[in-house]
Amino acid sequence: MNQCYGCNTCESADKPLEAFISALPMETSHHRVEKQSTKCGFGLQGVCCRLCANGPCRITPNAKRGICGADADTIVARNFLRAVASGSGCYIHVVENTALNLKKTAQAKGALKGMESLEHLAEIFGIEEADIYQKAEKIADAVLADLYKPEYVEMALTEKVAYAPRVARWRELGIMPGGAKSEVFKGVVKCSTNLNSDPLDMLVDCLRLGISTGIYGLTLTNLLNDVLLGQPQLRLAPVGLRVINPDYINIMITGHQHTIFVDLQDKLISPEAIAKAKAVGAKGFKLVGCTCVGQDLQLRGALYPEVFDGHAGNNYTSEAVLATGAIDAVLSEFNCTLPGIEPICDELKIKQICLDDVAKKSNAELMKFDFEHREEQSEKIIDKVIEAYTERRGIIPLNLLPEHGNDNTLTGVSEGSLRNFLGGNWKPLIDLIVAGKIKGIAGIVGCSNLTAGGHDVLTVALTKELIARDIIVLTAGCSSGGIENCGLMTPEAAELAGPNLREVCKTLGIPPVLNFGPCLAIGRLEIVATEIAAELGVDLPKLPLVLSAAQWLEEQAIADGCFGLALGLPLHLGLPPFVTGSDVAVKVLTEGMKSLTGGQVIINPDAKESADILEQIIMEKREGLNI
Repeated sequence: MNQCYGCNTCESADKPLEAFISALPMETSHHRVEKQSTKCGFGLQGVCCRLCANGPCRITPNAKRGICGADADTIVARNFLRAVASGSGCYIHVVENTALNLKKTAQAKGALKGMESLEHLAEIFGIEEADIYQKAEKIADAVLADLYKPEYVEMALTEKVAYAPRVARWRELGIMPGGAKSEVFKGVVKCSTNLNSDPLDMLVDCLRLGISTGIYGLTLTNLLNDVLLGQPQLRLAPVGLRVINPDYINIMITGHQHTIFVDLQDKLISPEAIAKAKAVGAKGFKLVGCTCVGQDLQLRGALYPEVFDGHAGNNYTSEAVLATGAIDAVLSEFNCTLPGIEPICDELKIKQICLDDVAKKSNAELMKFDFEHREEQSEKIIDKVIEAYTERRGIIPLNLLPEHGNDNTLTGVSEGSLRNFLGGNWKPLIDLIVAGKIKGIAGIVGCSNLTAGGHDVLTVALTKELIARDIIVLTAGCSSGGIENCGLMTPEAAELAGPNLREVCKTLGIPPVLNFGPCLAIGRLEIVATEIAAELGVDLPKLPLVLSAAQWLEEQAIADGCFGLALGLPLHLGLPPFVTGSDVAVKVLTEGMKSLTGGQVIINPDAKESADILEQIIMEKREGLNI
């Protein structure tokens, strides 16, 4: 355990983390980057087809069609649609489970911690019930009913939740989605062998999936979470590996489904659980946030400070979190849980428990969440974690990094908490934009990956470039974890902003980068955008607002991107999706989309050049608004 596994790790924007990982005596994803540096050119372009036994077929200048006759445009569009459908399915799985948990909580007359959100949803849905539990159940039923409709029956809530001018445009284009689960099913069917060969038709389906993903999987998941878990509250909080306290039994949580942890959260601070922890020499239990579910806990950390220690990092920080030796168990329930944690957990005797079978890890115990038996399950989890603690602590050496991160990251930002901070409406922000104190808004969203310069390298560099140009940045997703650990969400980061934005930040006591939390919170950014647009009386494409998923990673991010395009927003990517082998797909995404929805895809791996492009778009939008 004294020699590092190999110091050829990828670069990270987080230099203390990079040094820590470089010295580890175990392999991580950061070590494997170099070994996987040779990429398949056909895969990168999306022109490899594996759909039938004649293949895999690869399109080249000398072989312009596969054996069946499919050309590059068809193959690329099929592959892209399949990815969007898969990503959409992930988000729909999350909102379905969230709605089911709300329904069952209402039926059991359990705790509903977000009354304001409950009333807001009831008003949007047109539900009139005096009893809060009947109201909550009807809200959940309305969401579930839409999810389960056939593809040819339009979902009723889309029009109620989405921005009216966007709905009007979607109707004109014929892309209003039917039942969300059926849309995923249809998408998978459409891109199968010897079926659809029209790339434009398949790309239209991607927009339809983007809408159902965004309105249901993103926006409504957040609002349902708020009913069960309580509204986010602004506060300064610690982030990074420093949040790990070895005096406690530590449970790292990964995934996207916060409502699965509700009962366990409460049980961990019960006198009975604390007594069990003290009996084996610990002060109690702590949840250590990682990936998006950790970001969601961080949003609401003010509501349960006794059990939540803070957010340690994003998906590609998770291996380092475990390597500290102070994590006793991992609870996972969805993606962003890297397979690479499995050998580390084995080596360090860390207990793994999966709470959703879609996220089953090869060496983990499956304990699928069962609402009716949640209390019994929570007790079992506590006992298993205590057992792991007693077997490993004192045997596994600690390798802490207490100086990593910072103690004063601004958290708890949501559409509600930010609006309240501004006095209950968006006028102060609009006035700052009109006056030029803030040029515009950039949403830095999505994943973290180990390409595009390395771990969070492009994301952090682009963020610094944008704030230096007086463009305020709102974040959501694993990208938030890297940005916060690099200190850009502290009030002191105002010094890195341009002169006008710096003045605003210092006056308000805020950082130039505001963390909305998990990737699900892209839905919160959509709410902010639509409310500002409504106050100005314009459609979304008119706003001085740009998006960047600089280091997107997976299929969910592709579905997110389709939502952004359906909203009519410019979307920057540091790396192209696997579509460059199709002239049709490239032209539609980068140019043709402008005349359809108003959106466009911009590909650029350089932070400064990307910031130049995004700033120019913002200035053009300002000119269009005569400001």
